[in-house]
This record gives sequence, structure tokens and C-alpha cells, in this order.
Amino acid sequence: MSHALTALSAALPLASGWAVHGLRMRRRFENARRDPLSGLWTRDAFEEQATRLLTRHPHVAVVLVDLDGFKAVNDTHGHAAGDAVIRATGVSFADALTGHRRSVAGRIGGDEFAAAVALPAPAALPWLLEGLHGEITAPLHHDGRNLNVGASIGAALSSDAPEGPARELSALLRRADERMYRTKQEGGGWSIAPATGSGPGLRTVNGRREGRPGTGSTSGTGAAA
Repeated sequence: MSHALTALSAALPLASGWAVHGLRMRRRFENARRDPLSGLWTRDAFEEQATRLLTRHPHVAVVLVDLDGFKAVNDTHGHAAGDAVIRATGVSFADALTGHRRSVAGRIGGDEFAAAVALPAPAALPWLLEGLHGEITAPLHHDGRNLNVGASIGAALSSDAPEGPARELSALLRRADERMYRTKQEGGGWSIAPATGSGPGLRTVNGRREGRPGTGSTSGTGAAA
């Protein structure tokens, strides 16, 4: 018995060390999948977790956010001010999604963000978007001045699409992107895509609205921030 206890006592520190090492490795891996500026998930990590939400919950809102006036902040006040806006936007997502345990948010471009949120019912979506828009557009005090940016938000609800490819993340992001672009053209705010088939959409290239970066198309210009 004494030999067994001695061996166990010797093994415990080793096992504890491996456990701590494993925890550190997991944290490093997780940190590598987060945007260092906003604290939100990177695009790949966001898409992975958003896809998981879509397979597990009936009402998932896919939300796309583009900051309005971000370039002007950078050009006028410098990149430090722009970085402050990105950090504040990350905090805004965290605040707006408080209470939504089944949600994920990511920074998927320079000033473009996305979220996927499992909702108890479709009626909860306007409240979510109103809160998110208010958080993002609240004045930010930085370096002795107030920085103001707007936000154009488009959303698509998974339960508004028929079963099959239309409920996949890429399709819902495309519909949210279309709605966000229309909202930007109208001066910002938020808007929800109608149910699939209830109205015409914008032409898309490679899964993105025509004219958006990454489409490979030069026939559209998009809207300036």
C-alpha cells in the first residue's frame, strides 16, 4: 500500500502539470481565433460556431453590421481613433448580446461585423437590432473628443427561409448583406430581410452582393462609408 501511495503522490504533480499545460494550450488556440482589436471571433471561428447554432436552433438571426463614417474617423483623427472605434464596437456586441447565451459575434472585415443569435421567437429580433444599433452608435469619448460613427445593419432569420440550402450560413449572410446595403443606401439604421421568395434580391457573385469586396465583379460600386 505504501508503495502505491508513494507512486500516486509522485504522479499527481506530473498530472497537474499536464493539465495546466493543456489549459494554456487551449487558451492560446482560442486567443489565436479572436481578433486582437475587437476581442470578437475571427471570420473562420465565427462561421464555424454560427453554423453549429443554425443546426441546433429553429430561430437564428444572422446579422451583418457595417460601420458608417469609419473612414472619416481614421482620416480625421488618426488610426488610434479608428482602433478605439473597433474596440468599442466589440464591447457593443458584448453588451447587446448579454442575455443571449446562444450567440456568437465576429469581426469579418475591416469595419464589418457579424453575429448569429438563437432567439426564442422571431418577434425578439427587432428588439435585438434596436439595442445593437443603439450600442454601436453611442458617442465614444476618446483623447478628449467625442467620436461618432453610424451603423447599417441587415438581418436574416433562418426560420424565414425554407429547409435546405437557403438556411445555410452563406445564404443567410448573403440575404443579410443585401438588406444591410439597402439600409446603408437609405442612410443607416437596421432592417430585416423579408421571408425568402417575398421580394426580389440584389444580384450576387461568389456568395456576396455584387459590388462588395471579394466578389470579383467591377460592375457595382457599393456604398461609401
